[in-house]
Amino acid sequence: MTVYYVRPAFAPQEGGVELKPRSNDKIIQLLEKGVEIPNPLSLDIGDEVKTDNISGNGVTIYPGCRIYGEEVVISGGVRIGYEGPVTIENCQLGPNVELKAGYFKKAVFLEKANMASGAHVRDGCILEEQANGAHCVGLKQTILFPFVTLGSLINFCDCLMAGGTSRKDHSEVGSAYIHFNFTPDSDKTTASLIGDVPRGVMLNQSPIFLGGQGGMVGPVRMGYGNIVAAGTILRNDVTRDNKLIVGKSHRGKIVDFIPRSYPHISRVVENNIIYLANLMALEQWYIHVRHMFFRRQEFGERIYSGALGNIVSAKEERIKRLTAMANNIAISLEKKETGTSTSGKREFCNNITQVAELFNSEIICNTGVDLRNRFLDGFHAHSKDHGGDYIDVVQSLAGSISQRGTRWLERIINEICLRTKEILPLLGIFKNSH
Repeated sequence: MTVYYVRPAFAPQEGGVELKPRSNDKIIQLLEKGVEIPNPLSLDIGDEVKTDNISGNGVTIYPGCRIYGEEVVISGGVRIGYEGPVTIENCQLGPNVELKAGYFKKAVFLEKANMASGAHVRDGCILEEQANGAHCVGLKQTILFPFVTLGSLINFCDCLMAGGTSRKDHSEVGSAYIHFNFTPDSDKTTASLIGDVPRGVMLNQSPIFLGGQGGMVGPVRMGYGNIVAAGTILRNDVTRDNKLIVGKSHRGKIVDFIPRSYPHISRVVENNIIYLANLMALEQWYIHVRHMFFRRQEFGERIYSGALGNIVSAKEERIKRLTAMANNIAISLEKKETGTSTSGKREFCNNITQVAELFNSEIICNTGVDLRNRFLDGFHAHSKDHGGDYIDVVQSLAGSISQRGTRWLERIINEICLRTKEILPLLGIFKNSH
């Protein structure tokens, strides 16, 4: 007979109350399912946690961990807290994920993703298959495609990064790297696109390397195969592929600061729209391609729902930030603070709601339908014949099929950019092909 040892209730003293640990029943349920818990007395599991959404197949929860939230999902083979205490709040963990130590909230981790000690991964994050980070990595509103690797001591919020074909050929961010995602006017319209969705989802692009002790001042766009030298602070887009980028320091100066002036508004708006359009493309990819693979997994529908929800959350965050910038500009125009041409800025402020409406999934789902159907016909036929998991199927696609998929997703992005340009003709965005 199996005996489970749980913390006893503390007998009340005179005039006191009985103290009974709330996690006892939950811990016993997990132990009975087969979850390995070396020290059950050290765990704290919220009353709202649904143990039916925690697998009993090869899951290990080490001492000192805390699990909260009714949306928690923990799949088979997951290891939590091997290097130190872990707090999980409403995260969805796919098969064989490892969270070694840290705090994780409203994030999704797909198969074999892992994070080391000191991680701080918050709302809106998706780490796809085998994406990983070393110790002390901070993420929020960040999407990492398969294999992307983050070094130690990194702050990498508000980014989407793709590139690479395997754990030996992966995009990487060097240690002590910062994505500078805050602005003096507090609008944070700074999301950076490192790679892109249409090519990145095909898992056949050259990796991108961002050298350590460097940084990126968002919003920036980066092409595939690019290498940024260590110590470089990247401030401009490098959309061409296979370049070596070596930065140089700014010359020292002191100049007047004009709040809410936005001297480079066209570039900022353009990069934000392109980022949002890529999120729209990624959402369609999840709906039409990735969903079938989630269905094959334990808790797959719940993990899929969490990932899709985080893509929607990422869109809402970017629209929120663009709207905040429009409000700041409106204040500056009212106070005549800008000192520059105002026609494009006024147009942006007056039409931000119309721009935001472009990112309605129901509107964009019919864009490029012919291309999508041709791609999906080839994709499903190949998947049926080839078998295997998501990465195996995608990477074994014939070039002609993957190119169809890329064209379909590019059509979505181009359509959104074109519609935005029509709404904001005076702003001067999208003058050149992107």
